[in-house]
Amino acid sequence: MLFNYTTFIGIDPTAGKRPMAYAALDQDLRLLAIDEGSLDEIMAFVGGQQSAFVAVNAPRRPHQGLMQSPELRAGLKPVPRPGRWMGFRVIEYQLRQHNIRAPRTRGNEDECPAWMQTGFEFHKRLERLGYQDYPAPDAASQLMEVYPHAAFTALLGCLPFKKNSMEGRLQRQLILHNRGLDIPDPMRVFEEITRYRLMQGIMPLEGLYSAQKLDALAAAYTAWVAANTPKEVILLGNPKEGQIVIPVSELNPKY
Repeated sequence: MLFNYTTFIGIDPTAGKRPMAYAALDQDLRLLAIDEGSLDEIMAFVGGQQSAFVAVNAPRRPHQGLMQSPELRAGLKPVPRPGRWMGFRVIEYQLRQHNIRAPRTRGNEDECPAWMQTGFEFHKRLERLGYQDYPAPDAASQLMEVYPHAAFTALLGCLPFKKNSMEGRLQRQLILHNRGLDIPDPMRVFEEITRYRLMQGIMPLEGLYSAQKLDALAAAYTAWVAANTPKEVILLGNPKEGQIVIPVSELNPKY
């Protein structure tokens, strides 16, 4: 599919080799696509865009041993305790200081879980298509690493419910709906719940997206904010290893 304007695409490869979720928004936050597909299918969709900001919910690359550098560690706040966090990415340490947990990225690609390896491949393929790391002034096609859990936490102002629970899905979709995304209002689910349906074991969840699709939507929204209001995003991490973009201007000290 080819659009003659900028598209904002979020990709969630955490399913590994199974069908992965992706979502695309236009300039007005209208939903252009939300679906699941293989790596090749999603890359074909991305390749059909004339101009796009693509956000991938996976590390950019394995850790590069930066947390072993005394100079780098001395510049972090707070300074890590001696011998701690040596095998982590800088971003993973920084997020943890805000009580935002993130999966550990190993230094050897083969030792990383399958979904991370798929994420590495997405980044590599997008680079080959000419995508440049955000921020790249005047580049029509830009690529960024995102972490939807951090995005939802920052937008909500506290730690959200578990993402695979019904309340977690409702909460996340409501956050995005309130941000102006043209998606169903999740509160309508409660209008469809009746005593009879509950007694029959029927939960009317039409219009409520899966956790993976919500993560893809959060990624697409982050790409939209980064492109349109760059002063309202922050970047954490180190460019040599990977930075994540979070769609807020500042983080709370603790969540």
